[in-house]
This record gives sequence, structure tokens and C-alpha cells, in this order.
Amino acid sequence: MSSRKGKRDAARVVREQLARERRRRRTVWVSAAAVVVLVIAGVVGWTVYTNQRSDSFTTPPGANAAGTGIVTGGGPVTVDVYEDFLCPVCKQFEGSTGPTLEQLVADNKAKVVYHPVAFLNRFSTTEYSTRASAASGCAAAGGKFHEYAKELFAQQPPEGSAGLTDDQLVDIGVGVGLDRGSFGGCVKDKTYRTWTEHVTDDASQSDVTGTPTVRVNGQPLDNPTPDALTAAVAAAGK
Repeated sequence: MSSRKGKRDAARVVREQLARERRRRRTVWVSAAAVVVLVIAGVVGWTVYTNQRSDSFTTPPGANAAGTGIVTGGGPVTVDVYEDFLCPVCKQFEGSTGPTLEQLVADNKAKVVYHPVAFLNRFSTTEYSTRASAASGCAAAGGKFHEYAKELFAQQPPEGSAGLTDDQLVDIGVGVGLDRGSFGGCVKDKTYRTWTEHVTDDASQSDVTGTPTVRVNGQPLDNPTPDALTAAVAAAGK
């Protein structure tokens, strides 16, 4: 009798183990299916996002071949400068090192490529970084990029504000010699907004994580003081 009971108990234990194993396998498969669904949803979402973004962009005159920045000068050494018009440190950089960049261009020692990125839109209620960068493209079309960029930094609004209005951006352009009609129309039509997106995306893909970022012949200059920049350009030109 006890032998039969022992067999029944053993069979029950085996059945319970088999049931637990079936439930475990079912849970694993359900979890795996959920992961696959999430992956597919992510791929579909990214595809939709990239398809919605424009693959074409309008490049302003004076841009480099890749359309990622405005070129000043024609020296043998290339200095890439990534700046955001809402970036306070960029304003300080322009005040301290901007004249050195101008001198290197004037002495035909360097070609400076300015990349006006829009990293700081989150610190503006009106996407000021994008609007200012696009306006600088309009200034480039009028042959006044450098003058306009300097004035944008001189009149830089505080982070967290709405930033300058489009009318104010136009007024700054007129103040540096741009035509109100053509320049103003360019700003308000957002002619170079797609270009700004291209410049910003390219910077991100090139591992630019903050502004200002300075590279001399592709090599990062961690502390872009006037002396360090001059020395780096001299070394690269040898």
C-alpha cells in the first residue's frame, strides 16, 4: 500500500515539475516575443522619424563642400569652430580668441570654418539657437556672415528666455549692412533652417558634444586660448 502511495507521490512530483517547466518556457517565449515587438516598434519609429526629416537642405553661399560650415580665409591649416549663438562660453571665446582667428586668416595661415550649431534649443522657449543659426545662413548669403555672427554674440540673450525675435534678428542684419528686404525675407521664410539641422546633425555625428569646440586640422584643441590656438596652427602648418 505504502509502495503504491509512494509511486503516486513521485508521479505527482514529476507532473508538478513538468507543469512548472511548461510555465517557465511559456514565460520565456512571451518575454522574448515582447522584446521582438519592442525592437520592431523602435525600428519602425526610427524609420518614420528619419523619413519625416528632410534629406535635402539649402546651403548658403560661402559654405564648405560638405555644407556643414561657413568658410573664412584660405590658409593651409583648417580650423573648425563649433559654436551656438545662445552659448555664453562661446561669447567669451569670441571675445578672447576671435581676434586671433581673424589674424590667422588675415595672415593667410589658416582657413576657419564656422559651424553654427543648434544644441541649446532646450534653453529657449522659441528654438532661438535654430533661428539664430538659420539667420546667420541668410547673412552668409548677403556676404556678412562674420560681421553678423559677431553682433549676435554681442547681443546674446540670456539662456532660458525667448531669445531675440525674428524682427530683432533682421534689425541686427540691417545694422551690419544687410538689405532689409532680401535678408529679412530670408530670415522670416526660414530659408536655411534645413541647413541648420544639417550642420547640427553633422556635428553630433562628428562627436562634437559641446560648444565651443575647436579643431585644428581635425585635432581637438582642448583649451583654445589665443596662444594655444596660434601654437597649434603653427605646428600643423609645418
